[in-house]
Amino acid sequence: MPNTLLDISGLSAGTEDKPILSDINLSVGAGECHVLMGPNGAGKSTLGHVIMGDPAYRVSAGSITFDGVDITGLGADRRSLAGVFLSYQVPVEVPGVPLYSFLRTICQMRPELKMNARGFRARVAQISEQLDIPDGFLTRELNVGFSGGEKKKVEMLQLLLLRPKLAILDETDSGLDVDALTVVSRAIEAYRQDVQGALFMITHNTRILERLSVDRTHVMVRGRLVAEGPASLIDDIDANGFARFEDRQEAQDSEALR
Repeated sequence: MPNTLLDISGLSAGTEDKPILSDINLSVGAGECHVLMGPNGAGKSTLGHVIMGDPAYRVSAGSITFDGVDITGLGADRRSLAGVFLSYQVPVEVPGVPLYSFLRTICQMRPELKMNARGFRARVAQISEQLDIPDGFLTRELNVGFSGGEKKKVEMLQLLLLRPKLAILDETDSGLDVDALTVVSRAIEAYRQDVQGALFMITHNTRILERLSVDRTHVMVRGRLVAEGPASLIDDIDANGFARFEDRQEAQDSEALR
């Protein structure tokens, strides 16, 4: 494996009143592409949010190390500045905040991304054209009134603008039509080629993976990682589903209760 960028060791987490993840061990090397799959309700999105430092979740055991630093106790803002990016399954609307002002602010917080106003406008315009985002979108309130596909394009704009070391994409393909899915796939491909950052894809749709070179595939059931393998595991799941993984985990849980 290349130099380890993300190392999750013995991680258990959940909300205040509900455990969700149990004893998660997972490593992502710098520049690698990992895919996390599993049935609905398995805890996949929770893992992405816990890595990002979402305060809605509490870590009860284990640790998260990113780029050699233990970030388990850090807030989401500190993790973002360190180079972690999370694309939400359902991006939130932020009334009163123009998209362009938001993009300018978050870039100004990153010393390596600071540039003068002219350079910034040119960079945003370049990425917007790449993602088929009309100029008028930049003056609109962040995600307010945007369709699902438009919201996902805006998140891809942030991805390419921020150039994170690790991009966690939480079902970015969810609800997209064919055209929007093509644009999002193009953005992911550009991130991989231009930034060469690590990618952690949480998805049900194998189509979005067709143009990606996947290094490792992980399967989650009932908050546990139950299988790991090469890219070929995706085709196996596509053909046979998750039933055998669920049956195996149910049997193990039943045995543990005896």
